[in-house]
Amino acid sequence: MKIEIKISQDLETILESQKIRNEVFVQEQGIPLELDLDSRDNISYHTLAYAGKQAVGVGRLALTDKNDAVLARIAVQKEFRSFGIASKIVKASLLQAEKLNISKVDIYPHEYLKGFYESFGFIYIEESEVVGNHQLIKMEKILRN
Repeated sequence: MKIEIKISQDLETILESQKIRNEVFVQEQGIPLELDLDSRDNISYHTLAYAGKQAVGVGRLALTDKNDAVLARIAVQKEFRSFGIASKIVKASLLQAEKLNISKVDIYPHEYLKGFYESFGFIYIEESEVVGNHQLIKMEKILRN
């Protein structure tokens, strides 16, 4: 399956990202909508994965005031999982962070994804909050000192 990656901050990309996140996080995982729509979309870079002309996956790189970023909202539509799309989204988002000279990227994934993110060089820091029924953990990757 050929997957194209697009990274943007434009309104069309934000709306497409929110649509996929709603499907995966709100409808499928039961996470409250207000937790997903946290007002950081306008200050973020959105990575969209396309299978043909259809957006099937998303990730969000939210910039912070300290020249750091938070990689979050990584989601792939159910029928497109197991094709390595999430990996492509993470790699593209980390490359974007490097291009922006970001020092450190934090991520707060579900606990069961710890090994997946370690494969990209993220280091486990601690348990974080519970969202819905999902235990989150904090991980970080230092890009430059």
